[in-house]
Amino acid sequence: MRGNLHIEIDFRSGVPIYLQIMDQIKHLIATNELKPGDQLPTVRQLAADLRVNFNTVARSYKLLDEAGAISTQHGRGTYILEPRSQESDTRLRLDDLLRLTRQYLHDAHRLGFKPEDVREILETNLQYWQNNDNPLQIEEERNLEE
Repeated sequence: MRGNLHIEIDFRSGVPIYLQIMDQIKHLIATNELKPGDQLPTVRQLAADLRVNFNTVARSYKLLDEAGAISTQHGRGTYILEPRSQESDTRLRLDDLLRLTRQYLHDAHRLGFKPEDVREILETNLQYWQNNDNPLQIEEERNLEE
C-alpha cells in the first residue's frame, strides 16, 4: 500500500491537518479501500508526500493507533488492524459523516450563510434524496431545470 495512499489536504479549510489525515485514513478503512494488513507509508514518507510537518503525521498515526485502527510496530512499519466489530465499522462511518457535516457547516459559515439558509437548502435536498433514493441526481436534475 505504501505509495498508493490517496490523501488530500485542504490547507484553507480550518480543519487541523492531523485531523484531515486521520479522518481520511478512517474513511479509507470504513470504505474498505484500506484492508486489514495493508501497510501505510512511513510517517516521514507521508509527511513528504503531503508536504506537511513530520510531527503532524506522527500525531495522526498515534491517535489512530490509540483508537485501534492501526498498529505501529517499531522497525517493521504501520499496518491496518482487523476491525474489532461491526460496531467499530459503524463508529468509523459515523465519524466520517460527522466530519463531512462539520466541514459543510464550516464552509457555509465561511461563505456567510445563516443557519436558516443552510437548513432550508439541506431539508430540500434531503427530501429530494428521500423521494428519489439517489442524492447524486439532485444537482444533475437541478442543472437540467435551469
